[in-house]
Amino acid sequence: MTLRRENIRMVGKLFVVAVGMFAFGYALVPIYKAVCEATGVNILALGERDVPGAKATLPANTQVDASRTITVEFDANARGPWEFKPAQRSLQVHPGEMATVMYEFQNVQNRRMSAQAIPSYAPVQASTHFNKLECFCFKQHTLEPGEKKVWPVVFVIDPKLSKDVKTITLSYTFFEVGGKTPAAPLADATGQIGIGAGS
Repeated sequence: MTLRRENIRMVGKLFVVAVGMFAFGYALVPIYKAVCEATGVNILALGERDVPGAKATLPANTQVDASRTITVEFDANARGPWEFKPAQRSLQVHPGEMATVMYEFQNVQNRRMSAQAIPSYAPVQASTHFNKLECFCFKQHTLEPGEKKVWPVVFVIDPKLSKDVKTITLSYTFFEVGGKTPAAPLADATGQIGIGAGS
């Protein structure tokens, strides 16, 4: 009889512990928010407070150098029978500011093709300060006959770029992968430009 009484007592204690743990877990979120608001540790918790008549404002991005403006020019070269161009020719951005430009591509051939774009920069020193966050040039693309695509380039210019640089030209050349690529023009001994023998 004593053993049964001890078992019942143990089950009762375990039940109380389980209920206490559940209550503590349920109350943990409000307690966490209250502690964060009181100490100012969590900025998100402070921003979630409803203040009557006040608008929520986001802090300014301190990485953006608003004292400078750089003109970014966009260029597109197609080494093959397809259409490839930027949606806009230029854009003015502040260093540290995220910007997006769209490039349009169409396979005008009557066959499927795979291609990849290769970027280049002018001046060359800008290449180490031109940070692409998203770009169609990161991988190869396969397009069906007549298929059109619009691709984004999301970039940020590093504020450490020399203040002498006022204009950057981002140029893409689209090459077909695994297909026939027109040969580059060759100069002969007289300086005349002709088509390479491989064409």
